[in-house]
Amino acid sequence: MPDALLEAARTTLDGSLRELRKQLEGLDANALNDRPGGDGTNPLAVLAVHALASTHSWLALATGSALPPRDRPREFETRVDDPVAFLASVDATSDACREILAGAEGIDPGKTGTAPWRTGTEAEEPVTAAWALLHALDHLREHVGHAQLTRQLLPG
Repeated sequence: MPDALLEAARTTLDGSLRELRKQLEGLDANALNDRPGGDGTNPLAVLAVHALASTHSWLALATGSALPPRDRPREFETRVDDPVAFLASVDATSDACREILAGAEGIDPGKTGTAPWRTGTEAEEPVTAAWALLHALDHLREHVGHAQLTRQLLPG
């Protein structure tokens, strides 16, 4: 019998990834790099790269998979020159996230691990697999919402 929690996570993840991709489609480099909410906001390109890198990392931690390499500060420096190549990288990371959950037969919700991409004492603070899974999905959806709002603010 399939793990109901993982099935729900797969469905939720897929919906969020499809919606994030939808917010990026058809935009040129200028739109992907634009900050229509002002200098203190993130452009769509940054939102996508950060959301996907974070999701990939937290899902790996939740399932006990190998943690992907991650440079969190660089995620916020993302600039798109080639929208086609950018969307290909978005698709590749989205597929990697889906593959992590597709390959998992279950999670041990109480198993703990640490997230080295966190800063300060949080990097050493253990989290449970259950927390990592829920955080991955919640954090992704939060940034999908940011992407939807940012897209609405774009001129044209």
